[in-house]
Amino acid sequence: MTEASKSFLYAYLNNASPTGFESSGQQIWLDYLKPYIDEYIVDTYGTVVGVINGGTDATDQPPYKVVIEAHSDEISWFVNFISDDGYLYVRRNGGSDALIAPSMRVDLHTANGIVKGVFGWPAIHVRDLAKDVAPKVTDLFIDVGAQTRQEVEEMGIHVGTVCTFSDGLFELNNRYYVGRALDNRMGGFMIAEVARLLKENKIRLPYTLYIVNAVQEEIGLRGAEMIARRLKPDLAIITDVTHDTQSPKYDKKEQGDLKAGGGPVICYGPAVQNKVRDFIIQVAQENEIAFQRQAVSRSTGTDTDSFAYASEGSASALISLPLKYMHTTVETVHRDDVQAVIKLIYETLLAVKGNEDFRYLK
Repeated sequence: MTEASKSFLYAYLNNASPTGFESSGQQIWLDYLKPYIDEYIVDTYGTVVGVINGGTDATDQPPYKVVIEAHSDEISWFVNFISDDGYLYVRRNGGSDALIAPSMRVDLHTANGIVKGVFGWPAIHVRDLAKDVAPKVTDLFIDVGAQTRQEVEEMGIHVGTVCTFSDGLFELNNRYYVGRALDNRMGGFMIAEVARLLKENKIRLPYTLYIVNAVQEEIGLRGAEMIARRLKPDLAIITDVTHDTQSPKYDKKEQGDLKAGGGPVICYGPAVQNKVRDFIIQVAQENEIAFQRQAVSRSTGTDTDSFAYASEGSASALISLPLKYMHTTVETVHRDDVQAVIKLIYETLLAVKGNEDFRYLK
């Protein structure tokens, strides 16, 4: 990692990009990527695509199309109701966890800038601890220091204002990155680093490469669905996070045996094209990149599903980054895994010749 890429990592991870409001983060990502690509595409809802070796016309453009992809959005909250005495009540935007919200600091993103707030909670002294239960979303409230609804509205806050937790990125024991929204802006960082390595190593690919940072994954893989239909790639390699199952409260018989620090996780499941998966495994073995395996039921729950099934279908595979404490403000990944995923995607792209036919039957 260079100093420039580390600065990008912190700027990108510390910026808020809630689902449906990803544009500021997408601009940071695109600004970093521009020196390493030939052109770019931005779609109506904010998915950004860097293009390498795109050609200038139909006769010049290589016919084979390869995608590497991550998603840019993070879970968040919407203001859903403002009480007469100035408290804000919320609803989820994505898979936000009500259990972790009490006492957390939040940023409310208004047209006039960020307004600070906190998720308040009754003190332990006044609660009947024998009756304590996990909070529901409808129990949560945000305090912005206002005493009336009018005061809240004068701050620029209204129903529909989006809120994110305030926590930023830091490093733990010189071994882990910790923060909110590593799911999956760490993926956006990794695919951007692949583009940087291709440029700095003067690699000329025998196909068109699309580096895709998709929006709206957290509410149903929607950004990937749109861009997959537009690009119709021959091959799509997706990166997202998956659960580290070594920490307490995980059942390895149910969740698998996956470890942060154990290397990239290669997924088995119906949406994962078997020949592409085996191709990636071969690349990992030839380059001595340690990897782990994961089985999923029915769907991967990632943008892999959209690329696999959109339009006529694209040969797709998933390389996951093991992560602790998903959808919290202390999502944790191992630094070595980040570099290993970058290397595996990079080496896989070098191994692709641009004429692969991954069909099972021919």
